[in-house]
Amino acid sequence: MEATQQGADVFFVLMGAILVFAMHAGFAFLEVGTVRHKNQVNALVKIIVDFAISTLAYFFVGYSVAYGVDFLVSAAVLDGSAEGSPFAKQGFDLVKFFFLLTFAAAIPAIISGGIAERAKFWTQAMATAVIVGLIYPFYEGIVWGGNFGLQDWLSESYGAAFNDFAGSIVVHAVGGWIALGAVILLGQRRGRYTSDGRVVGVPPSSIPWLALGSWLLCVGWFGFNVMSAQSLEGVSGLVAMNSLLAMVGGILVALIVGKNDPGFIHNGALAGLVAVCAGSNVMHPIGSLLVGGAAGAIFVIFFNLCQNRWRIDDVLGVWPLHGLCGLWGGIACGIFGQEALGGLGGVAFMSQLIGSLAGAAYALAGGFAVYGALKLLLGIRLSPEEEAQGADLSIHKIGANPESEMAPR
Repeated sequence: MEATQQGADVFFVLMGAILVFAMHAGFAFLEVGTVRHKNQVNALVKIIVDFAISTLAYFFVGYSVAYGVDFLVSAAVLDGSAEGSPFAKQGFDLVKFFFLLTFAAAIPAIISGGIAERAKFWTQAMATAVIVGLIYPFYEGIVWGGNFGLQDWLSESYGAAFNDFAGSIVVHAVGGWIALGAVILLGQRRGRYTSDGRVVGVPPSSIPWLALGSWLLCVGWFGFNVMSAQSLEGVSGLVAMNSLLAMVGGILVALIVGKNDPGFIHNGALAGLVAVCAGSNVMHPIGSLLVGGAAGAIFVIFFNLCQNRWRIDDVLGVWPLHGLCGLWGGIACGIFGQEALGGLGGVAFMSQLIGSLAGAAYALAGGFAVYGALKLLLGIRLSPEEEAQGADLSIHKIGANPESEMAPR
């Protein structure tokens, strides 16, 4: 019976890892549909290469930073079959690594959308290695690994530890606030704003590709949230229901506030899902609906402020979507997770506030540090000629539709 339970948990977490891995296709196509046609190939290549680099960085460095575990032992030890092995039998710890890797690799996938159309390829690859190997797992270990005693201190001081069940802060806010530093250091796309301050509109290249990206992310998100339980015994239908209601809230509010704009609507679904990650295990579905709806409004309002008033050229709006909606979700867990508002309790508002703000501040500092150093040493931006030609031809020497592009006119 024990072996059957272990095998079931291995399969459960493996399916979760596969679902979250599939979300990376969603990141890719969301970016493909948003950027201009001359940058679509670059979007696809960046996401898959970043995943590969993330795997190596997390395998050799990052997982050890977060959890003090390394894999430089025999396969028999890793599989748990060797006598005295510290690893769980049937490779549970290995599929857990795969699952958590897909979370870690989401950080550069998030950043990719903000810096699209003008970032150098190889310096971004270097940034990915540093972020996934060191920056991200340091905070991940504090929250999910219990490192440095922050969770114990919050529990002693406020009656509950910082609750971030599926990563509103650890994954999304960290990714979004790192991206903000990168976007500011990279600067605006050439021609995005005129010398007299007018905004030059850059419409999405393909609404169908953008919509496909959103759908893939939404489907995979139920693996992201529900399977964060990491065992069949711990799985909760409440997490699934809360994720569903938050997604719906984000869609409908973005529909209204965004005035029927399809880009806002499809990103509104993601805003709701980002926000519900932290408290999906403790909130009431109606609370999740409200949290998701608020996130939909946050995304639309702050995307417009970034682009039109503050001149922050965040191409996919990853700071409003992941950074701000993630921050809202972490704090909202401390409100709507309370028993007085229909939640399960076991959360403290001050713990949520401190943990959320600390994650955002840490990530912003990390973003400026990593991209600032790379900008100083190697440069992080394409030349004006390369940017005008497009990242596809400048970097990859081929466009999204090479046959039609080569045809005689």
